[in-house]
Amino acid sequence: MPRAKITALGCHVPAGVLTNHDLEQMVDTSDEWIIERTGIRERHIAPEGIATSDMAVEAAREALAQRGIEPASIDAIIVCTVTPDMFFPSTACLVQDRLGAKGAWGFDLVAACSGFVYGLTTGAHLVASGSHKRVLIIGADTMSRIINYKDRGTCVLFGDGAGAVLIEPAAEGEDAGFIGFLNEIDGSGGDYLKMPAGGSRLPATHDTVDQALHYVHQDGHQVFKYAVRKMHEACRELLERTGTKVQDVAVLIPHQANRRIITAAAERLGLPCDRVLINIDRFGNTTAATIPLATQDAITQGKLKKGDLVLFAAVGAGFTVGANLWRWAY
Repeated sequence: MPRAKITALGCHVPAGVLTNHDLEQMVDTSDEWIIERTGIRERHIAPEGIATSDMAVEAAREALAQRGIEPASIDAIIVCTVTPDMFFPSTACLVQDRLGAKGAWGFDLVAACSGFVYGLTTGAHLVASGSHKRVLIIGADTMSRIINYKDRGTCVLFGDGAGAVLIEPAAEGEDAGFIGFLNEIDGSGGDYLKMPAGGSRLPATHDTVDQALHYVHQDGHQVFKYAVRKMHEACRELLERTGTKVQDVAVLIPHQANRRIITAAAERLGLPCDRVLINIDRFGNTTAATIPLATQDAITQGKLKKGDLVLFAAVGAGFTVGANLWRWAY
């Protein structure tokens, strides 16, 4: 059976930037407090009229151009998002049509901040099964659409963006590609990070709108504690499962939710700061887009090169937990 490898990467963020100083004019907060508590300095915000599918298409086009292939050669498209353009049709359908990927099937994958890692796991197995030759995994979220900019506990955290990777079979004998995964869910934490209304339990009414139930609601303390523990545990267990030593990992690329979560997990793993990619200061938490955006920076900064072992890890609402280990192919 073939081994799956990542062959291309494309990213897109909107041009508009919302800085901490901008937020100081909107809510009771300060640049110093936001940096100290989260590590974020600015985040990109999509302009009116731009939706998740728009950013997803731009990221996908960049990945396809990097690989030098036509959209019609794609077998499947998985869009990882919690901010679809609409409940249905899926954002994957919209992306497939806009790209002109005539032969592709696909679907949306909802795992919040772990979405892209879950997408990597799914895409790798589709390719490894031999049934797919080219799978496009896109992480895209327009979080600004579901953020209450009167809630200082959440509005400082999130931004908008998209990233896409192409997964294809490795050549016979090629030492590159997917090595292993660990994915978990723990639904007992579902109340700690959620968007309460808009679904079948609380459909939209005047009351749900008046109560701001269509925005992100978070118990930051509970989420922080869980994320610190589980990001470390997931990475540690995956390395043990695959017989990989921590010192052999070239770079950890974690979900970018909070700088303190990342540094705490890295310290517990025994990874020095120069082998951990952190770019939350420039993008904030873009949910499913954080890992591809960080991967692009890892390549640009020389932290991730052909032949390197890269560890991806995330914790998200649900709770969802995911980790992937790959040997980088290009």
